[in-house]
Amino acid sequence: MLLVWQSRASIGVRAALVALHLATGAVAPASAASPAEDAAFLDALTWGITGSSFTELREKGRDRWLREQLHPPLEPRLPPDAARQIAALRPQEPLVERVRALELQAKAASAEPDPEAKKIAQQAYQSSLNAAARDAAAATLLRFLYSSDQVRERLTWFWFNRFNVHQGKANLRGWIDDYIDTAIRPHALGHFRDLLAATLRHPAMLRYLDNAENSVGHLNENYAREIMELHTMGVGSGYTQGDVEALARILTGVGVETRAEDPKLKPERKADLIRDGLFIFNPNRHDYGDKLFLGHVIRGRGFGEVEEALDILGHHPATARNVSAALATYFTGTEPSEAQRQRLAAVFTRSDGDIAAVMEALIRSPDLTAGLSTQIKDPIRYLLSALRLAYDGRVILNTGPIQNWLNRLGEGLFNRSTPDGYPLLPASWTGPGQMTTRFEIARQIGAGPAGLFRPPGADAVEEPAFPLLLNALYFSTLVTTLSEPTRAVLARAVSPQDWNTLFLSSPEFMR
Repeated sequence: MLLVWQSRASIGVRAALVALHLATGAVAPASAASPAEDAAFLDALTWGITGSSFTELREKGRDRWLREQLHPPLEPRLPPDAARQIAALRPQEPLVERVRALELQAKAASAEPDPEAKKIAQQAYQSSLNAAARDAAAATLLRFLYSSDQVRERLTWFWFNRFNVHQGKANLRGWIDDYIDTAIRPHALGHFRDLLAATLRHPAMLRYLDNAENSVGHLNENYAREIMELHTMGVGSGYTQGDVEALARILTGVGVETRAEDPKLKPERKADLIRDGLFIFNPNRHDYGDKLFLGHVIRGRGFGEVEEALDILGHHPATARNVSAALATYFTGTEPSEAQRQRLAAVFTRSDGDIAAVMEALIRSPDLTAGLSTQIKDPIRYLLSALRLAYDGRVILNTGPIQNWLNRLGEGLFNRSTPDGYPLLPASWTGPGQMTTRFEIARQIGAGPAGLFRPPGADAVEEPAFPLLLNALYFSTLVTTLSEPTRAVLARAVSPQDWNTLFLSSPEFMR
């Protein structure tokens, strides 16, 4: 990849930039690791190293830093400027009220008798959904970029991908923010069984994988199959088609209800009804027969069957192996060895699926950073690491360019249409088209603010900003991680913009 990078770099011969005086902002490190080792450690676990985050890690030491990251406060820790933006992006009314309002808007548009008026009304409805999707992506990106709880934010994206929901289906664009903020992020470092249950009870998942259509006599196996294949046990782990059918029967009646009125029920079934916002367990739609699931007899009794099935899946040895192996793959960029799978699965089982405990075992193992020097970042990690390093704590005002860049790179937020989520292994992100697009985006980021500091709005004026990549962190630590060929190319940069582009396009930064 270095040869491709060099061939694209139309540069002159001038080494003035790298001859700048070395920064002297040294700290008395509490960390026992070398600066370069700590830089790799930090970059592996966060959305990208910054000068301030590196200083914090060196002062606190890895043990304290890790303890704070694995056990963060419930409310995200954000700088005031980012918190204000996120608050402005978040809807004030509950999801159920928003969805009902959207349905009324769609119904009114469909009922409009005049064709031209109907077209305008339907476009307005779609605009409402698109605005909700943009706001959800903007708030998510701001949290990823600026939250102090970086491990939780990395895991939020990991779990969203594992429990993927595509915003393009039906009207899910208006639901996606609630899904990630209430079903995913609060459980990202909790117990896996709780995370599994939270996604099962969220209407976005039930609508996306069609369980809202699953009822006695009209079985829909989509969600049951993906729970076993993708969310928990994994392909080839021993479950059968009969188990999928049994789980689908268990899940009958678990769905979505936007009407305020309860369904009419027989007296003996009224106590079985469960409503929570848009979530409903409707006894009229449930198969009350007994089921045989993964060798367990599940007695027909209503939603208690679902809880029992989740207990079985959450504590299954195959789930422990599959989930912990996926975590290792995500953070290391390589398939874990059999020994590592066994170690992590044992922690998962011992801790009752405590994600923080599994993460600590992974982070404290030598496997975390062993292969990072050869693994390319996926698009979202590449982009966010560039922006975090370039602007450190300065909060961008417009995430629109980031959303566009991610779409161009093939990893748009909430845009994966299939249930499997985006790929974890780096091989999926190394094609020639991917690299060409990265070089173009590196040039845009390296040259100036690129629209990131222009507040949304037709009359907004962009604030002056310039990416500070050639900073104290670079001179004290990052420069030592670069190969001689990379340093030679950077030494021939003809301007700060040229240097930034070359650095962001370098093999070392791509990894």
